[in-house]
Amino acid sequence: MKLATFALLLSLSGIAFAGTAPAKPSSEIPTAENDFVAKINGFDKAKIIEQLGEPSKIEDVQSSSGTAFASIWQYHYLNTNDKGEYYQTTELDFIDDKVVMVVFMNNDGSEIPPDAVKATPNKK
Repeated sequence: MKLATFALLLSLSGIAFAGTAPAKPSSEIPTAENDFVAKINGFDKAKIIEQLGEPSKIEDVQSSSGTAFASIWQYHYLNTNDKGEYYQTTELDFIDDKVVMVVFMNNDGSEIPPDAVKATPNKK
């Protein structure tokens, strides 16, 4: 009888403590722009792909020896601004495996926007 009572109390104590355990920090990447920028630096490329999927476009930057040392990844309709509207393109710039810059664009990132200032260097 003592064993049955002990087992019952032990099982009930597990239920009582279940709600008091600290919650694990979320590993999910948020989509709101400020939260995204604050959290994305903590993820490596593999974790970003796991959370967001493959990027729409990848461009590798290579050294003179042909080794890729930087990458530019683009995702479409991933992040929202303060009004909740989606940016057309989010660009993640990597050096090695770390995000060093995040760019939010209201174009598809494939061409120069028509209102961009085009400069020609002076030739002397």
